[in-house]
This record gives sequence, C-alpha cells and structure tokens, in this order.
Amino acid sequence: MPKASKPTDATPAETMTYEEAVAQLESILEKIESGEIGLEASIQEYERGVGLIKRCRAILDQAEQRIEHLDAKRLEAEGGA
Repeated sequence: MPKASKPTDATPAETMTYEEAVAQLESILEKIESGEIGLEASIQEYERGVGLIKRCRAILDQAEQRIEHLDAKRLEAEGGA
C-alpha cells in the first residue's frame, strides 16, 4: 500500500483529513508564534488557518451526524426487539 503524501501549504484544505488539517494548523501557529515569518506572510497563514478550521468543523459536523444516525438506528432496533 503506497504511503499517503504529507499535505503541504499548497494542499487545498477541502481535500485534507481532520488530522492533516490539525497538523497544518499547528505548523501555522508555530510559524506565526516563532516570528520566523513577516507580517504579510503571517496574515496569509492566518487566512489559511481560517480555511483549515472550517474544514475541521465540517468534518466534525459530519462525524456528529453519523453518530446521531447510528444512535437512532440502535435505539430503533432496541425498541423493536
């Protein structure tokens, strides 16, 4: 099985897994907090971070909906037994 490629700064947030997006967010925070990048780059990274946060929230919302659906099915099955 081929190893998955690590997301880069150019990887669209919409294609990342939750874990990849969180790793990118951590990387952005490190860059900004360390002062290794200037103001303009910090603003660009901040904007990218906003997109990554939206991606994480969307993934979590989908997971929550799946869990609610599974719980409803389980309750229905238990009620019908």
